[in-house]
Amino acid sequence: MRLTDHFLNVPLDHDHADGRTIEVYAREIAAADGRDLPYLVYLQGGPGHEAPRPSDSPMSPLWLERALRDFRVIMLDQRGTGRSTPYGTPGSDPAADAEWLTHFRADAIVRDAECLREHLGARRWSLLGQSFGGYCALHYLCVAPESLHEVFFTGGLPPVGRPVDEVYSATFTTMRMLNRRFHRRYPQDAARLGDLLDRCDAGDVHAPDGQPISRRLMRTIGHQLGMDGGAEQVHHLLELDFASPGFRHDAAAMLPFDARNPLYAVLHESSYADGGATRWSAERVQPEDFQGEAVLLSAEHLYPWHFEDMPSLRPYRDIAAAIAEYNWPRLYDAGVLTQVDVPCAAVIYADDPYVDRRLSQETADLLPGMHRWLTDEYLHNGLRTAGNRVLDRLITLTRG
Repeated sequence: MRLTDHFLNVPLDHDHADGRTIEVYAREIAAADGRDLPYLVYLQGGPGHEAPRPSDSPMSPLWLERALRDFRVIMLDQRGTGRSTPYGTPGSDPAADAEWLTHFRADAIVRDAECLREHLGARRWSLLGQSFGGYCALHYLCVAPESLHEVFFTGGLPPVGRPVDEVYSATFTTMRMLNRRFHRRYPQDAARLGDLLDRCDAGDVHAPDGQPISRRLMRTIGHQLGMDGGAEQVHHLLELDFASPGFRHDAAAMLPFDARNPLYAVLHESSYADGGATRWSAERVQPEDFQGEAVLLSAEHLYPWHFEDMPSLRPYRDIAAAIAEYNWPRLYDAGVLTQVDVPCAAVIYADDPYVDRRLSQETADLLPGMHRWLTDEYLHNGLRTAGNRVLDRLITLTRG
C-alpha cells in the first residue's frame, strides 16, 4: 500500500467561513499500481470514532483488500477524532462546549468531505458508509449528489423524517429478541447473569480502577449481542470469576461508552435525530421490562445516568444535558432523495438492533438507484467480520 497524508483547515461552522477553523485529517491509501484509480471515501461509524488504520495485522479492515482493486481509499478522521483537531477535556462553560459540538454532526462532516474533494481535485467520488457513516452518506446524497459516483451502505440506512422516539422504540424490540436468542443458545447463563447483577446491586463488582459497576451499567454489555461474535463474548465473560482481575478488565472493555471517545457518548443520541431535540429519548421510551431491576441486556442506548455511573464521563454531564435539549435541523429530504440519480447499494441486516431493518427499507424505497441486500447472515458489524465479501457484493449490485 502507498499512503499519503492530507491535512486541511476547515471552518468550525461552514456557514461562517471567516470564523474559527479546525483541522481535518485524511489518509489516502492506494495499491502499488493503483495511484490513478478513482476515490472511495470511507465514512466511519460512531459518531466520534476515527477511521481504521491500515496494517498487516488482523486489526486492518478486511474490506480494504477488495476496495483497493477498484479504488484509492480515503480514510477520513471525522472532525473531533483521530488526527483531526480532537475534542477532549471539557472547558469551564458547558453551554459553550455544547454550542461547539453542535458543529460536529453529519452535516458538518459532509461539508468537510466536500472541502477535501475540492482540495484533491476530484470531480466525483464514491462513498462507503458504515453505520453512522451511512447516515453521513445519506445526507451527502441530499445536499451534493452531483459529487457522488456511487454509494455503498453497510448497516447504515437511517430513517427519514421519523421521530427519534419511534426509532428508539424499534431498537428495544430487536434487543428483546436478541436477549431471547442468547438465552436459548446459552441457557445456563441465565442464572450466572442474575447472580452477576445481584452482586452489582450489592456493590461487589468493580472496574479495574476500583469503581463499582452498577446493575444498569453492566446490562449495557448487551450491545455486543448486536455484533457478529458478540453473544460469544458475553457468554465467555459470564464464565469468569466475577471477582477476578480478568473479569474486571473484560467487563469494563465491553461497556459501550467511555471517555476515550467522549463524542460517542455526548453526541450519540443526536445522530438519530432528523430534526428536533432528543431529550433523552432512550430513557423516555424504555419499555417496562428494561427498567429497574430488569435482567434484559440493553444495547447502544444512552441515558443521563451514564454520566453518573461512568466516572470518566462525569465531566461531560452538563454538556450532554445541553445537547439533549438542542433543536437539531433536519438532515434528510425525502423529496430530494426520490430524484437522486446515483447508483447505490445497501446491506440491511435483518436483526440489527441499532439500525432497524423496517425503517431502513422505507429509506431504500425512496432512492431510485438503490439495490438492497437484506440478510440475516451477519449482524451490525458484518463489514468488519466479512468485509471483502460484503463490499464485493455491494459493488456487484451497484454495477448490475
